[in-house]
Amino acid sequence: MAVAFTREDIEISTRAADHFTRLYYTTYDSPTRVEDLPKFYRPTSTLTWNGNPCQGSEGVKKLIQDMPSTRHEVQSYDCHPISVFVSGSVSHGKVPATKLTSSRSVDDQPRVFFQTFVLVPDPVAPLAKVGEVAKYYIDADAMRFVG
Repeated sequence: MAVAFTREDIEISTRAADHFTRLYYTTYDSPTRVEDLPKFYRPTSTLTWNGNPCQGSEGVKKLIQDMPSTRHEVQSYDCHPISVFVSGSVSHGKVPATKLTSSRSVDDQPRVFFQTFVLVPDPVAPLAKVGEVAKYYIDADAMRFVG
């Protein structure tokens, strides 16, 4: 059975996706991302980052705490009432060579990524006022480098 969305549903989704993508990637690229980015997730949220699974806000924190700084450029996004699809490029800052990184550095070289989010209304957030975007959290997130 197909679900029919109203024009209003689509307009609200578009505003929410625009707000979400700007806020999410600004937070991801900020110096405080280790503390702030996990706030987009809940303990039951799932994340797959380039095939590596993480669970909940603590899993997200562990993933990004050793990651070099980032600079995202969102090139496009699409949305449906509960999902957002984003493509763009990301550059990672300088990180010392370790067992996990090779001496042939890709530091500060842009890589194309694609990311899919499933958003769920946050039941503990205050109700949105008329004209405001409701508060959502990330229930599922899948990110992959594609270039």
